[in-house]
Amino acid sequence: MTRKTLTQYLVEQQRQKKAVSAEVRLLIETVARACKAINHAVSKGALGGVLGSLETENVQGEVQKKLDVLSNEILLEANEWGGHLAAMASEEMETIHRIPNRYPKGEYLLLFDPLDGSSNIDVNVSIGTIFSVLHAPHHTSGREVEEEDFLQPGSQQVAAGYAVYGPQAMLVLTVGTGVVSFTLDREMGSWVLTNEDIKIPEQTSEFAINMSNMRHWEAPVKRYIDDCLAGKTGSLGKDYNMRWIASMVADVHRILTRGGIFMYPRDERPSGKAGKLRLMYEANPMSFIVEQAGGAAIDGNERILDVQPTALHQRIGVVLGSKEEVERVRNYHAQA
Repeated sequence: MTRKTLTQYLVEQQRQKKAVSAEVRLLIETVARACKAINHAVSKGALGGVLGSLETENVQGEVQKKLDVLSNEILLEANEWGGHLAAMASEEMETIHRIPNRYPKGEYLLLFDPLDGSSNIDVNVSIGTIFSVLHAPHHTSGREVEEEDFLQPGSQQVAAGYAVYGPQAMLVLTVGTGVVSFTLDREMGSWVLTNEDIKIPEQTSEFAINMSNMRHWEAPVKRYIDDCLAGKTGSLGKDYNMRWIASMVADVHRILTRGGIFMYPRDERPSGKAGKLRLMYEANPMSFIVEQAGGAAIDGNERILDVQPTALHQRIGVVLGSKEEVERVRNYHAQA
């Protein structure tokens, strides 16, 4: 059986469904090539001298891993001239990176987390790359792109996706017409379509959360997890399993594959009141993908894709996955 490649799928979306422009198609293909290069670096591990940390911190104040920096450079260099791109923003960089000599052509903006779950690099657990594409509002005004142009609600995303580097390298993508996944054929060197219509089951009996933060949670989150742990004798009437990989890409990929709910909620600590995950680089693209797969994504109360960003590195609480469970958490917050 002949399978579609990523390029063939995107050409169909462009010509038949009018879901993407030629420029967005080229941009996604460029990101996908960068993800192949990152996967190659990840797969070498200690043999490539890429394990361990550097003596530097990123804009978040986190110690950078060697692969964090390498992945960021790969994405910057790959997209320097890719498509009609005006500028990029990375979780690893303080401000935006404009594309030189492209003004005023640039029609799109690219945001990315070059290597999500980097705390798992040295222990050989799945990690990944997350990306998001937006229109560039400056394009029709004849001015240079600014940081404020990136501050768009997630509902304005043109495309979003992630690559997960695990036993198989996979690319999961949405252009607003559902969610599809591709597997990297290492022999052919191409991304091959392996699931054309990913759907998240509405109900689940699995939850993913960092239980070590339990003492800091808000009351509605504590109530929900207590109800899950109560099992069949509790108010939810069924036994739940807990799964936690500490890599958002891997945890969300599991939910897309078999259902579940992922929670990284805001908490009562001064450092956690706004949440932990980044709205622009993690929450928005993952929420777009999850909703396109029939799931739901909230910050506790509000739909994440409706949140108006106020800063490039804004943080937010995240609850996403199977729709029925996410709605239950939302109701617990409303009752509180």
